[in-house]
Amino acid sequence: MRKLGLIGGMSWYSTRTYYERINRGVQAKAGSRASAPLLIESLDFSDLVRLSDAQDWQRAGEVLSDSARRLESIGATAIVIGANSMHKVYDTVAAAVSVPVIHIAECVAARMAADGVRKAALIGTRNVMLESFYRQKLIARDIELLPPEMGFVETLDRIIYEELILGKASRQAERELKTIITNLDQDGAEAIVLGCTELEMVVDADANILPIYDCTRIHAQAAVDWIMGDG
Repeated sequence: MRKLGLIGGMSWYSTRTYYERINRGVQAKAGSRASAPLLIESLDFSDLVRLSDAQDWQRAGEVLSDSARRLESIGATAIVIGANSMHKVYDTVAAAVSVPVIHIAECVAARMAADGVRKAALIGTRNVMLESFYRQKLIARDIELLPPEMGFVETLDRIIYEELILGKASRQAERELKTIITNLDQDGAEAIVLGCTELEMVVDADANILPIYDCTRIHAQAAVDWIMGDG
């Protein structure tokens, strides 16, 4: 098995999910006694949360690049960034190391294209929903994305930053997500992309009115494929 480096801590709840999903995936392929060879660097999210201006994002790129270099130096053969929003600095991080950095949105886009999805809605933090760095990966696969509804953007950003990254999953948040997904279904979405690693806390990806593409689950599976030599 190949050793994988995971940049985590953004938030640590999502890192825990990555750890569990990757290990379960490795067990499924290598046997119940197997565990994934992982190197994890958990960053302090308080220094990286709610970044706003270009200077903030430049600093984030430097922090994640330093982390990726450390992971590579101790044996990581590929890197995973365990957060959707931090893929805004993906190019900076990828340029800092010589090993592959597995892009979460490219993994999701490839899965959706293989399934024949042609029109979808992307939900997540404000920067994931509004900026091009994530959306363009899906559009490049000829997947039409519904335009962001600002009311939904504000609601989702609040739920993610005020609840989910703190480990809170309220019934009210579950209801609000169901309402949002119902509205997106009525607007013509064929599928929903969970563009935030913590959204699985309040969205049941296996029991919904629309197919749910859980970015964390898909990204973790890509990590498993790499570890097992299938990726």
